[in-house]
Amino acid sequence: MFYEIRRKDRAISDEKAVEILTNGEFGVLSSTGENGYAYGVPLNYVLTENKIYFHCFVESGHKIDNFKFNNKVSFCVVGKSEVIPNQFSTKYESVIAFGKISEVFEEEKIFALRDLLKKYSAGHEEKGEKYIQNDEHHTGVYKIEIEHLTGKSNI
Repeated sequence: MFYEIRRKDRAISDEKAVEILTNGEFGVLSSTGENGYAYGVPLNYVLTENKIYFHCFVESGHKIDNFKFNNKVSFCVVGKSEVIPNQFSTKYESVIAFGKISEVFEEEKIFALRDLLKKYSAGHEEKGEKYIQNDEHHTGVYKIEIEHLTGKSNI
């Protein structure tokens, strides 16, 4: 169902892949639309209990319409990277997660928003709680349930 990594010498352990995914600042979510085109969008996220959560506006748009058409997505995070010009190469570490996406509601939605708050706005939780309460009805939260995870590194 999923391809094996071609460069097995660069494959990393599942534990290292989860570490990169946990510590990443942003990832690129890729989905497929009804028109057959792939769509990749960078976004903030949090990894919790082997699920990737992110938030967005509740109204339909390109990505939400794609999710309705096809709930299979991939999510790519690049950890450390460094271009090595004189070697015509790049040192890097990256992870790609494959899974199915769905919208979450009620308790799970609040839980995910609080985890996002902890990751991106540590020290501002009180203000963040007010933000969550005031904008909850304007905010959609989605999760990717990871089915397959691969990672590579040459660092």
